[in-house]
Amino acid sequence: MTSTTNHPTIIQKETIHAPINLVWAAWTISERVTEWFAPEAIVEAKEGGAFELYFLPGNSESMNTKGCKITKLIHEKELQFSWKGPDQFKSFMNNENELTSVTIKFNSVDENLTEVVIEHSGFKNCEEWLEAYKWHEIAWSQVLNSLKSALEKGEGKLCCQP
Repeated sequence: MTSTTNHPTIIQKETIHAPINLVWAAWTISERVTEWFAPEAIVEAKEGGAFELYFLPGNSESMNTKGCKITKLIHEKELQFSWKGPDQFKSFMNNENELTSVTIKFNSVDENLTEVVIEHSGFKNCEEWLEAYKWHEIAWSQVLNSLKSALEKGEGKLCCQP
């Protein structure tokens, strides 16, 4: 995995030994997302559809991306959605007009190898946003590792668990 910090955009890449259709399904089908990212998910794979992850099962008020939407969807090529940060950053990061944006790009290297590129943008240049940026750098690395493990070994590790 490689990581580039073109502040204020996080860019991370991972190559996964799985065909692109399985990697795509892992991001765009709610039941698949819950195998490696969050224990509860509502993903409506269409522009304007929900991309909501719930990191605390049964809790719709804390640690979630409730209200986030898919803003761009190109089948097996690109998935873009709005993003809310975790509770420690909600006072400045989760305001309706200040949500950040996550773009996932899918590149088929060959029939059983897929490169996934995450670009998380919209971070502001100030101290509190720098802390959120650093937190997300680590979190996206863990998310990509979990995705890779889930698809290659059947052993995903959910993100942001208490």
